[in-house]
This record gives sequence, structure tokens and C-alpha cells, in this order.
Amino acid sequence: MEHSDLRKKEIIDACRDLYDEYQFKDITMKLISEKTSFSRPSIYNYFETKEEIFLALFAQEYDEWTLEVINIYNNNDKLTKDEFAKKLALTIKNKQRLLKLLSMNMYDLEENSRLERLVEFKNSYREAVHAVKKCVEKFFNMDDKEVTKFLYSFFPFMFGIYPYTVVTEKQKKAMEEAHVYYKFHSIYDMAYMGIRKLLGI
Repeated sequence: MEHSDLRKKEIIDACRDLYDEYQFKDITMKLISEKTSFSRPSIYNYFETKEEIFLALFAQEYDEWTLEVINIYNNNDKLTKDEFAKKLALTIKNKQRLLKLLSMNMYDLEENSRLERLVEFKNSYREAVHAVKKCVEKFFNMDDKEVTKFLYSFFPFMFGIYPYTVVTEKQKKAMEEAHVYYKFHSIYDMAYMGIRKLLGI
């Protein structure tokens, strides 16, 4: 790995660690730099904005998840819709950071990033979509229209998993006082139920 790539990785890893502890709005370039071995001005040689760093983290999370989806494709000759729903839900189960990123305001994140950084992110997103598409085409007798319908439903569905499964005590109290009665599900359960629904089972 080249020196510049190593530095980028160090910045992204610092952002990742901070995001596991803080909210997006609380993370600054200064805070990120304090987690690295070099100064804040040095970060601007690689990323112009905080949003660009988060897009790079987002791409990294997509890449890691894509590998797990590809493993489903490579390691199974046949799967029923229910079996596939279980396996795909399992790939999502431990991807809380990816789900948290998906629940963010994507417009602001993308608007405050240079085109080249946005293209890098979109490449990772494309590969994730392609991996799921390959699985659906391999395991199920769907025509192109049905495959497209699933993809156009599944990826927007992923945006809502985090807010419905990771709830703070303050949010729970607010729902109780507003008399909103809701049964909270785990990430796996929410993903599994949603994927089954989208597959028509």
C-alpha cells in the first residue's frame, strides 16, 4: 500500500472509531486529526471536508458488506427465498455502522464532497447493488423487471433499518409519553422480515 493510501486509511479509521462513539454533528476535523499521527492541515491534502471522510468510510463499509454478499453467491448452489432472506439478513446483522450511515442525510453528505470523492463512493455502492443482483438472479426465477423491482425496494428499505432498531432511552420515553406503542426488533429480525416481504413470502 502506498504512503498516501496508508494516510487515507489512518484518517478513515480515525473517523470510524469516532463515529462509533459520537454523532456526525459532534465530529470535527480537529477531533479526527487528534486520532491520527499527523496534523489537521495534513488531512486537507487527502480530504477537503469532513463529509468526504465520511463518504470514504461509507464506501469502506459498503465494500466490506459486499464481500459478505458475494460469499452467499459463491458458497451456495441453490437457496429458497427464505434461506436467502436469512443469509442476507445475517450479513446486515453486524453492520450497524453501515446502517447508521445509511440513515444520515445523504444529500448534505454528497453535496459537500468533490465529484471525484462522490464517484469513488458511487462505485462502492454500485458493487453492492451488483452483488445482491447476482444473488437474486442466481437463486430465483425472476425476470429483469422483478429483479429491478426487488433492488429498488431493498436498498431504500436498508435506509430505515437503523432508526427502527437502534433507539435511545430518550426516544423510548418520548414514544411512551406520546402513546406510540411499538414493538422493537433486532437488526436481524427487521432485515429478515423485510427481505421476506420484498421477496413475496
